[in-house]
Amino acid sequence: MAEEVPGSLGTSASLALRLGQTIFSSASLVFMCFDVNFYGFTAFCYLVTVMGLVIPWSMTLGLVDAYSVFVKCPVRQPGVMTVIVVGDWVLSFLSLGAACSTASVAHIMMAAQGMCPGKICSRYSLSAAMAFLCWFMSFSSSIFNFWVLPKL
Repeated sequence: MAEEVPGSLGTSASLALRLGQTIFSSASLVFMCFDVNFYGFTAFCYLVTVMGLVIPWSMTLGLVDAYSVFVKCPVRQPGVMTVIVVGDWVLSFLSLGAACSTASVAHIMMAAQGMCPGKICSRYSLSAAMAFLCWFMSFSSSIFNFWVLPKL
């Protein structure tokens, strides 16, 4: 059996990372959806789509982590771990792309006078910041799980 790497699937650190991913992706989605006109910009629609994928992925793996922590039986099958590593890598890079595109469009809108009525652009920027935090946690999870994969 592989040694336990903190942050890999089935550990309490992984559970904390998955909860963080779920919280930050949900917050990003909520801040983006405060404005009903977000769908007018492709970058914002992309962020909403990606965060909509990250939330169920993180919640599901968080439940697996919680089960593994409480039962003390981590999931260590190579096939399952490969799927999780690939899923984490794909979603982390999609999250990074969505966060970067949202941040850049929000910055351009703030620079152009009159494009942001009220505090809409600051909400878009806050949504991008939450997406960056989600990306960081997702990328960390994928690195920890990738570290365990060759040892199986």
